[in-house]
Amino acid sequence: MVREKKGLPLNPEDVLFFFRCWGHARFSPNCHMACMATTMHLDMGEIENEPVRPKIKDAKGILQQNREFLDFFWDIAKPEQDIRLKAIENLIQYLKKSEKSDELKYTLKRLVDGLAHTREAARPGFSLALGQVLSVFEEVSLRTAFDQIKEKHNLVTVKKKLIRNAAFGNFFGVLALSQSTRLPKEPQVVLECVQLLQSLSLHREHLRDLPRKTMVDILSETSEEVFEEVLLGALQTDLSSAFSTPEQLQLLLVAMQKFPQVLKPKKLKKLLGTSTIITMDNIPKLTEVLKMAARSVKKDRLLPAVALDLLQISLKEDNFELFWRETIIKGMLKDQPGPTHYLSYRLLGSALPLLTLVQLKQVLNGEVMRAYGEHVVSAQLPDRFKFAPEMETYVGDFLQGCDEPEKQLAVVVAFSLLTNQGYPVVPSFWRVVQHLRPTALQSYVDWLKDMFLNPQLESCLDFSTRRQKENQEGGVQRENCIFRLRKWIIPRLTSIVENNQVKREEDLVMDVARFVFFHAFFNAKKATPDIPETEATLSVPLDEKTRVVVINSFFGLLQHMNHLPLLGDSPEVAARNQRHVQGVTGDGSMWIYCLVQYADALLNQPKYAQSTQPFSPEQRRTWDSMLASVRTLMKKSKKGQTPETSAFQQLFLLVGIHLFKAPEDLVDLMQDLQNCMEKAQEKKSKKKATGSAGGEEEPHWAEVVVDILLSLLSQPSRHIRHVCRTVFSNICPHVTARALTAILDVLDPDKDEEDSAVVVTDDQDSDKIKKKDIKKKGEEDEGEIEEEQSDASDDDSEEGEDEAMEEGGEVDQNFRIELMKVLQNQGALATEQDGSDDDELDDEAMMKLDGSIAALFLEQKKKMQAKKDEKDKLKKGKTLVRDFKIKVLDLVEVFLARQGSSPLVLGMVEPLLSVIESGMSSESDQQEQDFLRKAADIFKNQLCRAKQYCKTVGDRQGELHDLLEKLMTKAQKLSDSSVSLYFFSASLYLVKVLRGGVPGASADGKTILSTEELRFMGNVDVERVSDIFKGALRSFMTRRKSPLSGLMFIDLFTRFPVLCVNLLETAVEHITIGIREHQQSQASAMVLRGLQSREVQQLLAGDPWAGLLQKAVGQVAASLETVVETAKNKVVQEKLVKALELGLFLVKNVNQQKLSVALEPLKKVLQSMREVLGFKKTGQMEDTYWAVMKHFGVIKPKRDRIRKTKEDQAEPTAPKKKKGFLPETKKRKNRKKQLPVSEKGAADANTVPLGKPEEGKKKRNKNKKQPGEETPGQGLAKKAKMTPSAIKQKKKKQHTI
Repeated sequence: MVREKKGLPLNPEDVLFFFRCWGHARFSPNCHMACMATTMHLDMGEIENEPVRPKIKDAKGILQQNREFLDFFWDIAKPEQDIRLKAIENLIQYLKKSEKSDELKYTLKRLVDGLAHTREAARPGFSLALGQVLSVFEEVSLRTAFDQIKEKHNLVTVKKKLIRNAAFGNFFGVLALSQSTRLPKEPQVVLECVQLLQSLSLHREHLRDLPRKTMVDILSETSEEVFEEVLLGALQTDLSSAFSTPEQLQLLLVAMQKFPQVLKPKKLKKLLGTSTIITMDNIPKLTEVLKMAARSVKKDRLLPAVALDLLQISLKEDNFELFWRETIIKGMLKDQPGPTHYLSYRLLGSALPLLTLVQLKQVLNGEVMRAYGEHVVSAQLPDRFKFAPEMETYVGDFLQGCDEPEKQLAVVVAFSLLTNQGYPVVPSFWRVVQHLRPTALQSYVDWLKDMFLNPQLESCLDFSTRRQKENQEGGVQRENCIFRLRKWIIPRLTSIVENNQVKREEDLVMDVARFVFFHAFFNAKKATPDIPETEATLSVPLDEKTRVVVINSFFGLLQHMNHLPLLGDSPEVAARNQRHVQGVTGDGSMWIYCLVQYADALLNQPKYAQSTQPFSPEQRRTWDSMLASVRTLMKKSKKGQTPETSAFQQLFLLVGIHLFKAPEDLVDLMQDLQNCMEKAQEKKSKKKATGSAGGEEEPHWAEVVVDILLSLLSQPSRHIRHVCRTVFSNICPHVTARALTAILDVLDPDKDEEDSAVVVTDDQDSDKIKKKDIKKKGEEDEGEIEEEQSDASDDDSEEGEDEAMEEGGEVDQNFRIELMKVLQNQGALATEQDGSDDDELDDEAMMKLDGSIAALFLEQKKKMQAKKDEKDKLKKGKTLVRDFKIKVLDLVEVFLARQGSSPLVLGMVEPLLSVIESGMSSESDQQEQDFLRKAADIFKNQLCRAKQYCKTVGDRQGELHDLLEKLMTKAQKLSDSSVSLYFFSASLYLVKVLRGGVPGASADGKTILSTEELRFMGNVDVERVSDIFKGALRSFMTRRKSPLSGLMFIDLFTRFPVLCVNLLETAVEHITIGIREHQQSQASAMVLRGLQSREVQQLLAGDPWAGLLQKAVGQVAASLETVVETAKNKVVQEKLVKALELGLFLVKNVNQQKLSVALEPLKKVLQSMREVLGFKKTGQMEDTYWAVMKHFGVIKPKRDRIRKTKEDQAEPTAPKKKKGFLPETKKRKNRKKQLPVSEKGAADANTVPLGKPEEGKKKRNKNKKQPGEETPGQGLAKKAKMTPSAIKQKKKKQHTI
């Protein structure tokens, strides 16, 4: 800059200096530079005194040449990491290509300066860039770079306020030298770097422990020779005080691991006074250091490196037991739960891969595990830190990387033995099991089974929380602990089968299923090798609660086995799994059939196994007949599998396996199933042998099967629901109208009260089973270990009893009368005869009165509780009914998917509509919404929009036309437009059914049909249907509140061009005579959509088309004439836009087709609209208008852009409103209070009206007449005429404002 002022040439050094000083500005030879408003202290008096900076001339193109180079440094300082990395890479490439020493020199200087950047994100960028430059360009010595770093960021000479930046500059400089990978080659620089880091350690408030960690990194990359000759002396102080801080201890431990030949026991003796680290004398120091390390990483939630290094040193010195016992258990765990405990847990997880089998068992059965268990239980409370996911990661990583099954088994068993009053703290669905080797998995399953049979509570690492100990004065009962342990083991076994990530074989799956089934329904009497489950007896018999858990778990397991893919790793298994083969074993047998065979074997050997609910002779005959029927069906399926055979086979097995749970309820059901199968097998011969009258006496077999399915669906079981869906899918081709009616009757809202008793069965365990099926395993376990939270509810029980009287709402009058009688009988209530209330009751009378009042309140409380129970029972029954209906909807969905083209589908239209209509008007709880949403989705997607639909109606044409008229009539009378949409869609569906398949039409709808093919409407009575829809259209256009909408008729016009042709004239008429502007705009939209249809144009080809366009042009012109004066209304604007869009289509088609249609009326109206409305702005309405006028030869005029002058720009803008404050015009004026008159204007006080605002405040002068206001005299006259009541109302209104 100085050179330019004196007329000297500009050199690159001055340019670079200029850029460095004015860092926030960008340069370009074609634009001006935006300078920062900052005063720079330069030793150039000429520049300081000049107000305007001189213009720079780039005669030699130096600025343009270096612009790319300088931009690299700007990008390095940006906060985005991707931009920084890209800039560093580009900078290295640029320097390689340029090979200019001055640019490399400037790069080094610029990067060193950036190490102390005030922006935190920029420092790592400059450090990384400096490290890469030093790594690539070895001609730059590390000594030169290090000297520049020390000189630029000198901690001694820097100002106090910049010492933080200087400390970061030194640190990131050393980090850059370390990242260059050249540091080990220059020992002297290494020494000075370490010494600098030691001095930086004093600035802990800024750098924390970063210098020590960097020293550890440098040490790990240093050779043994350099360490011994150069660094050992410099690190003497740090190594001697290793027990002072975690960083110094880690430095020593890293040095011991890296240079064992240098730091021998003799050397350690000199440094520390002991030849080993783990000694009894050092234990207190090590404990304090670990506590410091734990607190330092409290927010980071990670294991400090020094802790893991200590663990490894203890293993190397063979002092692990001493370290773990004294430092961790007696040191860290003695503190309150917090960072020290979490460090112990993390050290436990990290130690798993390093320990031997004996050490694993010792550690996993100690106090650290017990403390971890207490943490898991207490952490279930809300808003508490949960360490369990982190521990699961540690265990999962260990199991995944461990190849020794013994160690794997030891770890999973140890965590399974960590129990809270018998219940393990790990969830029953524990994902880490998927990493077990097959042998370890089998051993773990055997261990679980053995613990179920012989619970060994003494081997468990059991604990109780403080609150549990306080609430259980008599101690923990052994029976309860056994129940809790068994309650966890069974879901643990079933989850191994259910987890698809676990590598399990068929034998293991069958082994678990047999074990759970046996203990759900049988007891072992005598051991036999034929039944392995009888060889091990229960040391403690199963109680009823445990057996209920086992039964529920078995049926949940059965549901999963029904979906189980083929097991194995062979290519054949993979190929069969691609075909989604589920629920069968490798030989093709169903899993449920294997279990039925096992159950039959148990029933046939009563000497060895006894059923918990022995079958009666009738039930046993039912079982045997079921088994025979299944075998018969299996033989027939080998010859040729049919859907009926598969359906009956699944039903027999399903009902048969449920005989063990509810034999009394299913015997009759099984008999009906047997009869159905026999009828289905004899259906062909029966059709030939019997006449039509005889065939109607008995119900069809499919009807009986449907009744059976409905009966089964009433039970809350996901397995039953899935099987019923599959079975119904197989028998869909045989379903009759009566069977379908039985399904739809369940959904009929008018029959809820009649059939609710049939649907809802009072099963005591039904609600439990339902919850068990729905709830996931992890949630169950959390519920078990949250029992301590339930204690808090005990404190509120008394309050709940006190509030029970208030739940009934108002006080019962009968109860009030009874209370008054009691008080009067006991003489506690003064009467008129007494005349005085001074007499008091004695103690005996008071006690008697208290007893009478207590008995009365107790009786009232029982009545209220009975009412509440009755209400809850009704609510529960309603919930079960709704859940049952949701399952029945599955059958409707399956039938529509499989038999969508059947005429029976037509019978579903009205029932589904009634469900939707009643659902829209009923309460909106979540279950009701789910039911309504599913019913509406089935009706809309599976019925109305299905690709397959009934195309042959036979002799039902009249019936369907009547139904169509009925639906359209009701659609016009409904109050809810959303419900009316479903009725309208059903009407369109009926029209589609009546029309049937269009001849010549393709599936994709792209085939161009002839006019005759377009006119084809099948069995539709076109005149009658047109009248029906025409009446609906008139209703929509003439009623102010119509449930119909324009989109409904647009859908009609699009799908049925023949009906569109018949309705177009009616729609054209209502463009002007619609009752409101909205209806008129919708009429324009309908006509436009109809006229745009290629099929409609083909049907109206010739004079009808021209005549229709002429009528439409006249109607559009007439419509636009009424819009001119009220175009500012939004509804009117919508009408205007729709009319213009229709007019655009009309004018365009008339001109293109050269039709004899008079467009002059429309043109005149449009021109008059331009004169009134202007259409100078841009928008949909304006653009459409000018698009129409363009076809008349009128082009939109161009607007001249007028630039605002400086005076216009300087006009003050209106101040923004303050949020939360009333505007001045809305504030109430205090008319009685006068504003003080200033001394300056005291002379004019007589001329100023009272209440005049001060200067500078924008207040309205009430005496000044405003436009549209009345004069003061008029106001007084009006006020005088007002009645007193009117004045009161006006004051009241002002007060509310």
